[in-house]
Amino acid sequence: MKKTSSYNSIFVIAFAIMLLGTHFLGAQVLDKPTTIWTAACASDSFNEYDVSFRWSPPLVDSSNEFILELSDRNGNFGSPIELSRVGDKNMDFNFDFTFAVPTDVSGESYKLRVRSTSPAKTSPATDAYPMHYVEFNSPLLISEDGSGSIPSGGLIQSCGGGSITLSPHNIPNASNYRYNWYRSSTLLPEKTENLTVSTPGMYYVELDYGSVCSGSANTLSNTITLSTGSSVGIAINGSDDIGLCPGDTHALQANITGMGLTYTWYKDGAVVSGPTLEADTYNINTSLSGYDGSYEVEVVGAAACLERSSAVTIRNLGDFNVTRQNDGDIVLLPAQTKTLSVTTTATTPSYQWFKDGAPVSGATNSSLDITEIGVYFARVTENGGGCSASPLDSETTTVVSPSSFEFVIDYVGSYISCQSADATISLSTINAVSDSGSKTDVTSDIQSSFTYQWAHDGSDVAGETSKTITVLDFEENGAYTLNGVLGGFNATSNALDVTLPTNQVLEITTNGTVLCDGSDPIVFNSSESLTDDTFEWLRDGTIIDTTSEEITATEVGVYQLIIRTHDCPVISNEVTIRAFDESLLALDKEQDLIVIEGETETLTASGAESYQWFDTNNTLLGTNDFFNFEQEGEYLLVASFGNCTTSRVINVTYRDTFSIPNVITANGDGINDMWVLPNTYSRNDDVVVTIFDERGRQVFSQSNYENNWPQSTTSFNKSNMIFYYKVTKEGQSLKQGTITVIR
Repeated sequence: MKKTSSYNSIFVIAFAIMLLGTHFLGAQVLDKPTTIWTAACASDSFNEYDVSFRWSPPLVDSSNEFILELSDRNGNFGSPIELSRVGDKNMDFNFDFTFAVPTDVSGESYKLRVRSTSPAKTSPATDAYPMHYVEFNSPLLISEDGSGSIPSGGLIQSCGGGSITLSPHNIPNASNYRYNWYRSSTLLPEKTENLTVSTPGMYYVELDYGSVCSGSANTLSNTITLSTGSSVGIAINGSDDIGLCPGDTHALQANITGMGLTYTWYKDGAVVSGPTLEADTYNINTSLSGYDGSYEVEVVGAAACLERSSAVTIRNLGDFNVTRQNDGDIVLLPAQTKTLSVTTTATTPSYQWFKDGAPVSGATNSSLDITEIGVYFARVTENGGGCSASPLDSETTTVVSPSSFEFVIDYVGSYISCQSADATISLSTINAVSDSGSKTDVTSDIQSSFTYQWAHDGSDVAGETSKTITVLDFEENGAYTLNGVLGGFNATSNALDVTLPTNQVLEITTNGTVLCDGSDPIVFNSSESLTDDTFEWLRDGTIIDTTSEEITATEVGVYQLIIRTHDCPVISNEVTIRAFDESLLALDKEQDLIVIEGETETLTASGAESYQWFDTNNTLLGTNDFFNFEQEGEYLLVASFGNCTTSRVINVTYRDTFSIPNVITANGDGINDMWVLPNTYSRNDDVVVTIFDERGRQVFSQSNYENNWPQSTTSFNKSNMIFYYKVTKEGQSLKQGTITVIR
């Protein structure tokens, strides 16, 4: 017997069914069903189980099948689930069923049984077994309201008798499952995904997969500890905004003391003291740099919730800052003046500027005009406020004189070589280059001070003296650079290539586009001479010839010519050569046309290059792609595809506007006195109209019938007489019927 396992919970059930008579599955059980394992805990990683089944002769029918069935979760077989079916075990008295637990199975009292189909018998059911499909088998994570935020240490406080709701936050479709909630190892009755609690304790949860599978599914969650207490209203006494000078003494005092609380003091959110029992004061050490900040106190106790006070701000009255107003280092050109400046938060500041570490005589304002290179900074002293403070220096500014300048040019907008119709190039950056080779971007400072000149392939372009140039003609293709002059400095840019496509139009033509046997060759010609050019003939994108100025098409495909001699390839139009096929000619109507007498029917052709319409006398009627038919007859359409032709025969017939009458009133009133036939049958030399009386005697026969019967009314000796007619053509009957003559 095969054994399998899943989460260490696998079972094998033995059935025994005795056959008591020929073709009869008896009810006797040879062995009471037994199991090796106690439960089935299936999952996507394991879901294969065996059930052993044994029965005794006599034999079942050859068409018999044994079916393994599963009850509902309560052990009832009202609507059994088929787990497995075998039809090749009718000679095997002891075999195994292999089955998978359905994904919607979850319960503690499932049973199994075996049913045969011929004869129709059912075995006794097994004992009840837990059976669960474990869809989710990872540890759950729970948090307050399922927010996903698990508190430090898993501790949540509920103050003032309030409650909290715990929920898992890492399981999809959480409401589809049943849960086992625990408080301090005690199973709670709630089975839903949410648990609202107010009682202190340690809470955790697992998915409810029954008595056996719940533990093996490995879904046990983290623990949330709920503690309760009351708010004590902690605060820090005094003002919430306190100014101190370095060296001052000051103690922060909590408003609640003597209650056995533990205190933790914070500065700018970081712990600076504690947690310490009864530490209800904190001394500010103003001798330390950076003592100013935001202070809070947090308390916790046996009967008090963890609670933090509002913040108290401690300010350093002697503290101030200095901010440099210019951005970074400065490039100073000859005869140029630059201004440096600073701002400060000092109450009553005084200023002293320094150059290369030495004070600048008379430079005691917040700004300084400079004309020399060097390293500059401003020193600010606080002369007012509640306490003295040390002078504070600004950031330094290095002022340099360049050894050279460098231009950087770039394309403006989206330029694509050999595709764009024009190209615009502009100065993007001016770099000041020091003796050491370091570069400083000085574009905004001095771009208006340079004089500019554009060069094309090394030669100046007349009139192009701005920072931008636009190239509009392919004859101006080449390398472009920008030169500039400022005082004694000459700057040159990088080179950029401009390659615009030529305006040359290249067209290839042929004497036909359809290949057919016996026709003249299809020859390609170019609108441009190829004598001095490098070129390529292509078919379907593949080069087929690079030497012939004209080529002959020998295969179907898309042909094209490319001239490579110019800066940009000149590409021709495409010409498609097709194999001749009569289906290339299409008609918008059937070839057999019916024309209503007195009207016109238009037939339109397509797919060919030219058309000719002929009648039966081979007379050319038209050369358009359509023809308007008004007369009956046979016509010929000849369509040309270059040197190839095909034809269609068009048959045009009339549709009569009325049917053959079967009643006439030969009373001489001029209305319906004559038997009138449609034009299809009248006035036609090939059509014979014959009329017979009621005894079958011929009374009238005429070809090219002129709608002239009866020729006299005197032969009608009765008020209602019946006649018979037959219309024939070349001996073949076209129409026949009766005519009633009413006098």
